Amino acid sequence: MQRNYPSMQWCRYADDGLIHCKTEKQAKHMLDCLNKRFDECGLQLHPDKTKIIYCKDDNRKNKYPNTSFDFLGYTFRPRSSWNKKQNILFISFAPSVSKIAINSMRAKLKTLNIRKRSEIDFEDIAQFCNPILRGWINYYGRFNPSGLYPIFRYFNMTLSAWAQQKYKRLYRRKMKATQFLERIVRERPKLFVHWEIGMIGALA
Repeated sequence: MQRNYPSMQWCRYADDGLIHCKTEKQAKHMLDCLNKRFDECGLQLHPDKTKIIYCKDDNRKNKYPNTSFDFLGYTFRPRSSWNKKQNILFISFAPSVSKIAINSMRAKLKTLNIRKRSEIDFEDIAQFCNPILRGWINYYGRFNPSGLYPIFRYFNMTLSAWAQQKYKRLYRRKMKATQFLERIVRERPKLFVHWEIGMIGALA
């Protein structure tokens, strides 16, 4: 790419890469060139991952079968966006945390088994969870941070389940546990990193 196509915009991370083309003809030409180059090196492009994607938005309205792709934990696809200057809604081709990444984060929280650890308190949970949450916010919250709301909601529901195990007065009383969490948020809004930055998410 650097030697033969220096004007092309492209990026690579490990064995994943993207090339931005201006036309479908250019994209097909690049795909053909890459296939030939990989074959010369005794390699093969991934048959399922390697695709030509149409970056559909308000300026590109044609119909193509592939209009989204995942890259480094993000899903790039057409999304509704708000133009603050013109105060209008428009369609942009933009990234947000992928469903695969959300499921991976959910699995990570499950391994911590917070729900059943009644021997610990809020401070303990915050101490080992905040670095994890902060890392996710810093990486995935850079673009369309609202995409992280499902994981915040899941984390808050985990806290509710933990509280029902921790405190006898809340045992199997989901509504009471939710009200208890709402009070904690008001009294200690900086306890968890997503609360601190205002991305509280639903508590029930």
